[in-house]
Amino acid sequence: MAPAVPGAMERPHFIGIGGAGMSGIAKILARRGAKVAGSDAKESATAEALRALGVTVHIGHAAEHLADDATSVVVSSAIRADNPELVRAAELSVPVVHRSDALASLMTGLRSIAVAGTHGKTTTTSMLAVALTELGLDPSYAIGGDLDGPGTNARHGDGDIFVAEADESDRSFQKYDPEVAIVLNVELDHHANYASMDEIYESFETFAGKIVPGGTLVISADQAGAVELTAKVRDRSSVKIVTYGESEAADVRVHKITPRGLTSEVTVLLDGRLLTFTVSVPGRHYALNAVAALAAGVALGIPAHNLASAIGAYTGVKRRLQLKGEAAGVQVIDSYAHHPTEMTADLEAMRGAAAGSRLLVVFQPHLFSRTQELGTEMGQALALADASVVLDIYPAREDPIPGITSGLITDAARAAGADVTAVSDKAAVPEVVAGMAKPGDLVLTMGAGDVTDLGPDILARLSS
Repeated sequence: MAPAVPGAMERPHFIGIGGAGMSGIAKILARRGAKVAGSDAKESATAEALRALGVTVHIGHAAEHLADDATSVVVSSAIRADNPELVRAAELSVPVVHRSDALASLMTGLRSIAVAGTHGKTTTTSMLAVALTELGLDPSYAIGGDLDGPGTNARHGDGDIFVAEADESDRSFQKYDPEVAIVLNVELDHHANYASMDEIYESFETFAGKIVPGGTLVISADQAGAVELTAKVRDRSSVKIVTYGESEAADVRVHKITPRGLTSEVTVLLDGRLLTFTVSVPGRHYALNAVAALAAGVALGIPAHNLASAIGAYTGVKRRLQLKGEAAGVQVIDSYAHHPTEMTADLEAMRGAAAGSRLLVVFQPHLFSRTQELGTEMGQALALADASVVLDIYPAREDPIPGITSGLITDAARAAGADVTAVSDKAAVPEVVAGMAKPGDLVLTMGAGDVTDLGPDILARLSS
């Protein structure tokens, strides 16, 4: 039986309903019987999927899209104050609810797992969602990306477990009260919202402090920021801390990671016993994500050997090293990586999975603020590729910052010895890549913006 829909969520209107986080909440509410409506900037497969669930989706933003009987307007931090639907909500005195509050309301009364960290949240959340579903536990989940298997970013299940990706970018993860929280890593990012590592630590400490008494914090024993956070929250006696990783001090210790082409075999030492399982995506960082998922499931009381076997059913998330196709002997793969640590991890994973192949990258920087702070490190990461094409910055929610361009990245890449070509016209990229690629090469489209759209175009040009 579906949990009751909170009063404010009976007839919600979502501004930006096509977004990964927003659409997931809308889907779950629709499944629970709410009358859901919303608007988005353009048509998409997500909009069609929502309509199939009975959701009213308007294209474009206009005051008249907000129904007079709406019980709330749901927004994310990306929605600007002058949005006409938000202005209309104020005129009608319709309550405005942040996306994180809406998600928190969906988790009420369920055993929740909240997955946090600067990188790896979507993958780890997805691994848990797939594994718990495979075990017949029928979980609900809300993820920041579409699963390859179920083909959706959210699901309402009849089980008592809810798995949610917990976003630190705007501190919204502080709204949740999980039974189990995962912290994969703690690094400085989201520079428009955080001025220093001290602010990042403070935010993650608040998140950890929201774990219910008797709950569990699963946290990396390897990553420096996570280790520092562990030291800061260690005195919280009401919460059990379980560390995982390759460190000998880890509670769930990674004994060995063995690459096997596009998969990995992972052996962990858990409760004094060795446990070996398969992770069906390449790379050390994905293997460690799987170990975090394993530790979190065990903290909920799920037998480790059952969970480990079920994790092998996970085959990936769209945009997380997703194979888009092959043409003329060239494989095109899509990566969501947009932070230097993520870029390095995905490039190293592809190097390990396809030894002997040339690796070509089409990189689109995401956000002016991130490029301003981390452009040099992005350029250095691109030195791991054999050649790269760098596009203009994808602004997303930001206005330009004077003097900040993708030239910061190309300059740093060249200084690091990388072969880099700057291309401002996105439409010209397929032709540029076709002139670079040879049979046996791997082409990686990389970034959090619309660079993902180039995969099919590159494949079409290679086929011509």
